[in-house]
Amino acid sequence: MTQDSTAETLLTRWRVCVRGVVQGVGFRPFVYRQATELGLTGWVGNSPEGVEIEAEGHPVVLEQLVSALIQHAPANARIDDVHTEPVAHPGAFREFSIRESEKRGEASAQLPADWATCQQCLQELYDPDNRRYRYPFINCTDCGPRYSLIEALPYDRANTAMRHFQMCGRCLAEYHDPASRRFHAEATACADCGPRLAFFPSDGDILAQDEAALDEAAGRLAAGEIIAFKGLGGFQLLVDARNVQSVRMLRERKGRPDKPLAVMFGSLESLQGVCPVSAQERQLLTGPERPIVLLHTRNHGLADNLAPGRSDLGVMLPSTPLHELLLRDLGFPVVATSGNRNGEPIAIDNDEARARLVDIADGFLVHDRPILRPLDDSVARVAAGCPQLLRRARGYSPNLALPLPVPPGWGATGGHLKTTVALSTDSGVVLSQHLGDMDNALGREGFDRTVDSLQRMFATRPRCWAHDGHPDYYTTHQALELGPLHCAVQHHVAHVAAVMAEHGLSEPVLGVAWDGSGFGDDHTVWGGEFLCVGPQGYQRMAHLRRFRLPGGEAAMREPRRSAFGLLYALIGEELTECEALPPVSDFTRAERKLLLQALKAGLNAPETSSVGRLFDAVAALAGICQKASYEGQAAAELEAVLDRESTPQPYRFDLSAPDTDRPWQVDWAPVIEGVLADIARGASVSEISAAFHGGLVNVIVSMAKQSQLSCIVLAGGCFQNSYLLESTILALKAAGFQAFWSCQVPANDGGLALGQLAWASRLNQDREAPCAWPYRDA
Repeated sequence: MTQDSTAETLLTRWRVCVRGVVQGVGFRPFVYRQATELGLTGWVGNSPEGVEIEAEGHPVVLEQLVSALIQHAPANARIDDVHTEPVAHPGAFREFSIRESEKRGEASAQLPADWATCQQCLQELYDPDNRRYRYPFINCTDCGPRYSLIEALPYDRANTAMRHFQMCGRCLAEYHDPASRRFHAEATACADCGPRLAFFPSDGDILAQDEAALDEAAGRLAAGEIIAFKGLGGFQLLVDARNVQSVRMLRERKGRPDKPLAVMFGSLESLQGVCPVSAQERQLLTGPERPIVLLHTRNHGLADNLAPGRSDLGVMLPSTPLHELLLRDLGFPVVATSGNRNGEPIAIDNDEARARLVDIADGFLVHDRPILRPLDDSVARVAAGCPQLLRRARGYSPNLALPLPVPPGWGATGGHLKTTVALSTDSGVVLSQHLGDMDNALGREGFDRTVDSLQRMFATRPRCWAHDGHPDYYTTHQALELGPLHCAVQHHVAHVAAVMAEHGLSEPVLGVAWDGSGFGDDHTVWGGEFLCVGPQGYQRMAHLRRFRLPGGEAAMREPRRSAFGLLYALIGEELTECEALPPVSDFTRAERKLLLQALKAGLNAPETSSVGRLFDAVAALAGICQKASYEGQAAAELEAVLDRESTPQPYRFDLSAPDTDRPWQVDWAPVIEGVLADIARGASVSEISAAFHGGLVNVIVSMAKQSQLSCIVLAGGCFQNSYLLESTILALKAAGFQAFWSCQVPANDGGLALGQLAWASRLNQDREAPCAWPYRDA
């Protein structure tokens, strides 16, 4: 046998299928470069499942290619699986090429998220000799829009909003040049062929375009005006963050009197000039996801009405080239808040924005690249030494990496507030971006569009839909319409299940599920739950002692009502004589009389075991917050007044021994008596807050010991309170327990869809059965 015939005999052809986040991340150009450097022939292309490769060469060299795929993949790629198989009839290729995408079969590839501008594009953006100098839509295979502009898979320009822009000759040459950073970069564009800027005042037609539009917006911001700005995933409202009057005007027009506003800085250096930033916070701020990051700061030196009553400030850095240019031209930070009216989804279309925001914004800086789905800014922080997402949207949606697989074919519709939608597909779990609240028609329309869009994108129609146990939620009704099989998942079980899914927990755990409210199995309002959760179901081990909420849902907006109901449970009608207490004196005598009648009759005064409402009550008693203008305001302000160095004696919760087959009861009476005594002796609100938080931590540890379980899951919106979360984790670990909490998925209702999906699919995987053990509370 000759040397040539030996080489021919060793020539081997492999088909390599790669799954994961491998489309829209420059993976095909990466494979092309690796294969050509190794002297292989064949091709690479996008497929509905991910990326498919056929390569020919010596088996050792093919092994090197596969190794490189795993070890040297592009920074934004995530490899979940690489499958290789030999293919017959080698010798068919003369070179290596990138093929047109296949459109066969169902789509199961994972979608890339939107990423902030990379360093190389930033260098080009500010290079006067570069042809994309100051072009506000510069991007490459490593950065730029993805999820916000994809219409369908596979990720090709024809399936994106960029199909409306015909590439010029120079962009097309880069697109086909293996040496270019824009080799097969689907969103490639330049000033000659790509999207363009425009500016128009709220009461007029287009006033300026391109650089002149940017100048107009910058000039008006400097003059104190409010600008509606079309960003990556939707409109934002911008205003000078140093200008108290401008911030006040924004709050008045938007109907957002107190809720904190996020601030965008032009650079990390300018941010560090007003806020201390830890190494982990710096990593979050400068990463490709570019979320809003909550930083602890009391003296930032900006407008003092940015975050009233709070000890933290939401900050971020520019996430697009357009933000970069504007912030650099301005030279000062701006408020960057969602372009919506309070409670509505953000606007994404130019005409829609003009119609909805005309009474808020003085002018509009827009562009003509369509946004296909709304993506709010994500919100994150560092807690207990780990990044923790509080709102999951731009930069993170829609893919979610879980340690344990979830069976495909399930959908989940989330809750009523901070709603998200989840699907399980062959390639993993998809969790939609934050969709907002279902209180208004626009929110519900956005929910419906997202359910339809995700199903079309992934070519899946789940037969089984999980939903909240509340029978009147819009999302419950929609789940019943979407498929033939349904499963109601109790609200707090879903909270615990979400954390278990995130951490891959399958053994029994004690779930501490604390939040504002959720529909309980006994049809009361739950929210202070200790649940034993395992592979076979759940059991309500304990709950907070119930008290009534006079006015029902009105108590969500008025912490003074929670305090009034709690005092009534403690001292009865004598509470009306306690006029020195802020939540009593805040009502008129006539109002108190009506509230008492409601409490005595139990009319429009539902019982609750909610820790969220207990937070409200203590904040109201301490004189911090009687009426709230946003969810969680009282609890957040109670946390903000806390001196972390203060160590007063924690208030005591009593644990009442349960009757047969009934849960334990966590009695708050000693806590409220302690609060009243401290108020009477003139204790500071900081001391009261610290003693209250300390009591909560202690009762969690006590119940953990009672459970005899080693794994404790902390779930629900109350664990957005960083002091409560961190103190509880420390105390549990000191007592020998393992603590788990949400990091990738919000602790609030934004994580419900994942919990519903994981819980329902697991319990019903092998059988047709109810979704829970028989409920054991009377």
